[in-house]
Amino acid sequence: MPSYTAPVKDMQFLMHEVLKISEADIPGYVDLDAGFTGAVLEEAAKVAEDILTPLNAPGDKEGCRLENGIVRTPEGFKAAFDTLREGGWMALDAPEEFGGQGLPYLMHTAVNETFVSANMAFNMYQGLTHGAVSAILAHGTDDQKARWLPKMVSCEWTGTMNLTEPHCGTDLGMMRTKADPQADGSYRITGQKIFISAGDHDLADNIVHLVLAKAPGGGEGTKGISLFIVPKVMVNDDGSLGARNAVSVGKIEEKMGIHANATCVMNYDGATGWLLGDLHKGMRAMFTMMNEARLGVGLQGYAVAEAPIRTLWPMPRTGCRAVR
Repeated sequence: MPSYTAPVKDMQFLMHEVLKISEADIPGYVDLDAGFTGAVLEEAAKVAEDILTPLNAPGDKEGCRLENGIVRTPEGFKAAFDTLREGGWMALDAPEEFGGQGLPYLMHTAVNETFVSANMAFNMYQGLTHGAVSAILAHGTDDQKARWLPKMVSCEWTGTMNLTEPHCGTDLGMMRTKADPQADGSYRITGQKIFISAGDHDLADNIVHLVLAKAPGGGEGTKGISLFIVPKVMVNDDGSLGARNAVSVGKIEEKMGIHANATCVMNYDGATGWLLGDLHKGMRAMFTMMNEARLGVGLQGYAVAEAPIRTLWPMPRTGCRAVR
C-alpha cells in the first residue's frame, strides 16, 4: 500500500516566510500565526495520510455502482466521509452563523491540497458541496440560506452543479431543460443533465442540485437561463426530510482516474425546484460556483502532480535472477 506524506513544512514556509500571511491586511489573516496554521495542517495531514490515502487506489479500482436507483460508493468511503464531517473539515471557511468555523479561504485551500493529493475522487464530494454553498450564500434569500446551508455546510447534505446536456456542451444557450412555474412559487424542472460529478451517492442524507434551466419569457440563448435549487429529497418546513423528489440517476459515466466519484446522468422528470437568484439571470448566479470550481481544478492539477513526489510505493519483492 502506498504511503503519502503531506508537505506541511513546505506549506508553513510558503505561508509564513514567503507570503507572511499574518502580517497581511486581509480580514482574518492576523489570527493565522504559524502555531495555529501548523496545528491545523498537522491534523489535516493525519486525515490525508491515514484515512484518505489507503482508500485511493482500491476506491478507483472498485468504482461506484448503481443499484436499484441508488449509487453506492466504494468500500470505506462512507466511514471516511463521516469521520471528516464529524471533524468539521468540510466547514473550515464557512460562516459561523451556518455552523462553519469562519476561517479564511486560504486555510480551506491549504487543507484541501493535502486531501486532493491523497484522494481526489473522495474530496470531490465535499468540493462540489462547497461550491454550491458559495452560490447559495451569494444569491439565496434569507429563507433559502436558513433552509439549505446549515446541513450543507456540515455535509450532512451535499451539493452539485448541473449544466451540461447530451446535445450541448459549452454552448449552454442550446439548453432544453425546462422550468415551469407553479402556483406556490416553485418550478417543475424537466430535462436531462450529463457528467454531473457527485450526482448521487450514499454518503449523505440528501443532495442539493443546482440546476440550470429555461423558464418562460427568458428569450433565446443564455439570457433565458435561470438557476434552481432542486433537492434529491424534499425538505419539510421543520427541516426534516420528506418524500423523494422526481430526480433519478440514468447511469454512471466513465471518467479516467476518478471512478470513485460518481459522475452521473441525472434525469429531472417534473422535479420540484426553487429559483436561486434573479429570474433569467441564472448564468450570473452559476458563475459564482463555476469560478470557484475553476480555482478548485487548478488546485487539483498541482495537488495531483505533487502526489507522486510525496507518495512512496512499496517495491515488489521479486529479487534478482540471472538471465542467459
